Amino acid sequence: MDLLWLIPTLPLVGFLILLVTEGRLPNMAVAVVGAGSVGLSALVALIAGIEFLEQGSAPFSQVLWQWMNVGGFTPNITLYLDGLSLVMTGVITGVGFLIHVYATGYMWEEGGYSRFFSYMNLFVFAMLMLVLGDNLLVLYLGWEGVGLCSYLLIGFFHDDPENGYAARKAFVVTRVGDTAMALGLFLLFRELGTLEIQSILTGANSVWAEGSMLCTAIALLLLGGAVGKSAQIPLQTWLPDAMAGPTPVSALIHAATMVTAGVYLIARMHDLFLLSPAAQLAVAIVGVATLFISSFTALVQTDIKRILAFSTMSQIGYMFMALGVGAWSAAIFHLMTHAFFKALLFLAAGSVILALHHEQNIFKMGGLWRKLPVPFWSMVIGSAALAALPLTSGFYSKDAILLTAWDSATGGVWFWTLAAVAAFMTTLYSARLIFVVFFGDMQKEPHDPSKINMWGVLVVLSVLSIAGGWFGLVPVGSVLPDGGLEAEHTGSIVWITAAVPIMGLLVGYLVFGRGLIDLDKLSDRSWARSLSRFWFGGWGFDTFYEAVLVKPFVSIANANKSDIVDAFYRGVVTTAQVLHRLSTRSQTGSLRWYAANMGAGLLVVLILVIIA
Repeated sequence: MDLLWLIPTLPLVGFLILLVTEGRLPNMAVAVVGAGSVGLSALVALIAGIEFLEQGSAPFSQVLWQWMNVGGFTPNITLYLDGLSLVMTGVITGVGFLIHVYATGYMWEEGGYSRFFSYMNLFVFAMLMLVLGDNLLVLYLGWEGVGLCSYLLIGFFHDDPENGYAARKAFVVTRVGDTAMALGLFLLFRELGTLEIQSILTGANSVWAEGSMLCTAIALLLLGGAVGKSAQIPLQTWLPDAMAGPTPVSALIHAATMVTAGVYLIARMHDLFLLSPAAQLAVAIVGVATLFISSFTALVQTDIKRILAFSTMSQIGYMFMALGVGAWSAAIFHLMTHAFFKALLFLAAGSVILALHHEQNIFKMGGLWRKLPVPFWSMVIGSAALAALPLTSGFYSKDAILLTAWDSATGGVWFWTLAAVAAFMTTLYSARLIFVVFFGDMQKEPHDPSKINMWGVLVVLSVLSIAGGWFGLVPVGSVLPDGGLEAEHTGSIVWITAAVPIMGLLVGYLVFGRGLIDLDKLSDRSWARSLSRFWFGGWGFDTFYEAVLVKPFVSIANANKSDIVDAFYRGVVTTAQVLHRLSTRSQTGSLRWYAANMGAGLLVVLILVIIA
């Protein structure tokens, strides 16, 4: 484990190589550096993980250097490996490497090839620092780093102003949550005198009693940061627009890694939330509201990537709900399985988009299952895991969440009911996606985008999406307060929970596969059109923010174009300029003028002396 420092360093070196070469390397060299650096990082992570498990899963710290020494505040750049950070590191480097390999083919003919992989490498470095940091300052460094890289990658195709808008929106909306998180860190340092995570977890229990108002305030501020980064209500509006970035970006940042940062933060700081039942309940409410709303929104989308974006919001919502009801290990388990099947879905969708010359409207697709067999079966497997159909990886993790929610002492039946409805809707929109895109009449003739580095990745992720959850998640048991995944549940609720996605699949087949309901006729009804528009617009959040925040702010900015704050400084400048002009006019170069002024000045002095 002494090589732990290499895990984040290798992607950083890849970024620096691509940065200093300024795009002069050929594409093949860029691909080797960009994907190879992350691949080596994944290999080191695997070696470190094996050694970690062989040594009994004892936490390991590696101090690299002292960051600063200011007024007795001496944070170190320290890496910390335990079961939780091991799982996160495995997801980031393992899934990240597969996405990088896929991107070497997907982005081959795009401009800015070297720039793209430099951003991707920098993102992986920042995300690794986030999960391996032993103190909240290092975590926050990675937190802001992934925010920067997200901005750069969402707006990668910067020739289109809409992409720039999407990047700015993501940056601004997540800054709201980041500000809340920063305030939480300030309060933690003021109260506990440290930002070392393990010291905080120990000190919190000795300083605060359960239900402490101050502890609740800090936990809610940290939740604010998590909500922004993980695209949960009310800061979820940036994620669908973030699909403006290249598809590998969507797979890496907005499905497998960055949006799970909030889940990791809450899981890592679990003792604070255990001391504040109100804050933990807030986590559950945020999660269940997000998963419920976004599952309905995904059902009416027409852009294949936006469907998957709202699906991501929904699945992260399951993780938040799990954390809120005490299913800590199940939340991280679902984080891992979600990384497998959501990366698979995005990359399979990317293959379809590429085959149809960058077409993303699902109703301009159709009849593709024979033409694109690997993307087709990849989408089927990924959708099955997303819907939590039995024997897929998603089944084990999502069922663990739902069954724990049922047993929750606070609103367990309501949490289970809303989550079960969302699970039904998840299967429904997944069936819609498969039947519309791959069956029916072909709208466009695809070309063959098959590349071994792209379709090979789909095969690997397909295997992980099926079998990735078969063996549970042992390492986190020693870190999280529930001690690992709970024992198997019994009773009818187990069978009902497992039957929900199967029912959704049956209804989806009858509606979208067999056409049992005439959807065109249904959409002609005014109430159906209104409801569809409401869902399509994300339940009105963007409209509300536009009316309440954006338009008033723009109006104030327009009214204050001259900037009243700068008026004082402009006045100082104007006064200096006027005085300068007056003083220069007095310098005429005429001796008689100077003599007259001296005489006038002497006269004034004499008058003042006489008066005094």
